[in-house]
Amino acid sequence: MLYWDPTYLILLPALIISAWAQMRIQSVYHQASQLAASCGATAAQVARQILDGAGLYQVQIEPAPGQGLSDHYDPRADVLRLSALNFSSASIAALGVAAHEAGHAIQKHEGYAPMSVRAAILPVANFGQMASWPLLLIGLIFGSSTLAMLGVYLFSAVLLFQLVTLPVEFNASARAITLLDQMNILQPEELEQAKKVLRAAAMTYVAAAFTALLQLLRLFTLANRGNRRD
Repeated sequence: MLYWDPTYLILLPALIISAWAQMRIQSVYHQASQLAASCGATAAQVARQILDGAGLYQVQIEPAPGQGLSDHYDPRADVLRLSALNFSSASIAALGVAAHEAGHAIQKHEGYAPMSVRAAILPVANFGQMASWPLLLIGLIFGSSTLAMLGVYLFSAVLLFQLVTLPVEFNASARAITLLDQMNILQPEELEQAKKVLRAAAMTYVAAAFTALLQLLRLFTLANRGNRRD
């Protein structure tokens, strides 16, 4: 028989918002992916144009392995990877995504502070994601409030990472729209479509931060419940 924990209800708003954000990005991306940009350039070509315009000739552009929207900039390898859906596409959606990822490369080479902070937090956040639940459960099983709360504190690094990610993503999108406009890559009506795609993508990060916040609240509630039983 499955055990029902009422603290699951804490996560319900986050699940709803996350589902909505995913449906929104899929819908908006699909719509914009059907619209060819008038410039005729592919996403890879636009990314190269933006990077070269910023003097970042050393940043490589590669197809990303796997299916789906796996576009990302890898700051350690200094490589911008575009998904198979976008790499050779000349759609407004693909160009908007490529410009966004190029924005991340520019952030890195300009020393954009939130990006540096996010990189510093990442190892702690990864460890917190992995260790928080085991520590909490061990603390509850053995009646150790110290271990239980340590799990809560570690998970707070996950929330901090998600919060710092927000300005990084919003800034990259703002850079993308500005560059697509200033370099005359997209026309005004095409820019509006690109904005819709990037706004929808940004909402997935907002949903992730909200989910981390409610998950932290749930962990704190469980730890306090265990403390009251001691």
